[in-house]
Amino acid sequence: MPKSGRRLGAVLLAAVPLLSCTVPAPLRSPAPVSAPASASAPAEIAAPAAPAAVPDAPVQRGIAHWWPVHWEDLPGFDADALQQAWPAMMAGCQRPTPAWTAVCAALSTTPPASADEARAFLRAHLQPWRVTAVDGGAEGLMTGYYEPELRARRERDATHRTPLYALPDVLRDRREPWLTRREMEALRSGQRDGQRDVQKMLAAHVIAWMADPLDALVLQIQGSGRLQITEPDGRVSLVRLGFAGHNGHPYRSVGRWLIDQRELPADGVSWPAIKAWARANPARVNEMLWVNPRVVFFREEPLLDPGAGPRGALGVPLTPGRSIAVDPRSVPFGSWVWIDTTEPLSSTPLRRLVTAQDTGNAITGAVRGDYFWGWGDHAEQQAGRMKQPLRLWVLWPLGAVPPP
Repeated sequence: MPKSGRRLGAVLLAAVPLLSCTVPAPLRSPAPVSAPASASAPAEIAAPAAPAAVPDAPVQRGIAHWWPVHWEDLPGFDADALQQAWPAMMAGCQRPTPAWTAVCAALSTTPPASADEARAFLRAHLQPWRVTAVDGGAEGLMTGYYEPELRARRERDATHRTPLYALPDVLRDRREPWLTRREMEALRSGQRDGQRDVQKMLAAHVIAWMADPLDALVLQIQGSGRLQITEPDGRVSLVRLGFAGHNGHPYRSVGRWLIDQRELPADGVSWPAIKAWARANPARVNEMLWVNPRVVFFREEPLLDPGAGPRGALGVPLTPGRSIAVDPRSVPFGSWVWIDTTEPLSSTPLRRLVTAQDTGNAITGAVRGDYFWGWGDHAEQQAGRMKQPLRLWVLWPLGAVPPP
């Protein structure tokens, strides 16, 4: 998923403006940061001695302003089962930045055993900062993404005719755009003469063949996925395809094209709707696919632990429901983040502790997130429908200055 450039929720309505921004209400002075006294709290959770003073004014961080706030300003902070976030936090601590070294060491030494201990740990070691745009805009957008689980065959047959490619060596250090999606398909299918060397190279780099070209597109949009590949001898191999590169062309949204063609309404674009349109218009599927010139190439990896997510841009496995993609110009990788959003197609609050472990070219803006739902049918449905208002707070190590 890292560096793939797009996410499913983000790409379906990429041209739709973000939600209107509002200026946050005047902030109170920073919250007390020491943990409340508790006879049951472990001694290691005590607040660090003599923490540095917290600014009483916003700090500019890249394209965002960070505003110091009270813990009580985090909506739903007392309701989250915080201990469920600890596996994602520990994963991020595999690659801590200098600001997080002490926090990660404390977490490794005495991981909280309950939500109350987790809240005490957070209060003792972190300071919440409200993130807004530089112009004061406090609301942004949360979309969703997931890891597809798809079937493929190692050999081409009458139904499996759409290839997934490994990255050719010729593209590893290439800076200028290469062949478009349409040109690659024309060469592969023999509809374009010449360039026999390119045809042979493409044939040599096919990883697997898929029956549905839209499934292949989803895999390229997401940047990685799980494949059940039927081998020539009938065995089924479970593998993960990771992002390896692309052909250098910009992504173009097929959802946007369907809106412009007046095939789907602007408020009716979802992945199920796109697939339904394709089934009803088989003669126009290639026309839609060729709108997007970008082709993503993959690397094949054994899926040793089906319970582990793919690696994000931070380089650690993503955790369903606790990892998000962010714009690193606003939120640094590895940051612990409090989000206030809602479930897809719902007003049910989604307020929880997550960690910033991934990014994507469509994930841009000070208050912008992409929520990792995991894998499977439920994750696909939730990710494809998620387009919710978002507020977020970075929980930054106490005494550490937010990075510029």
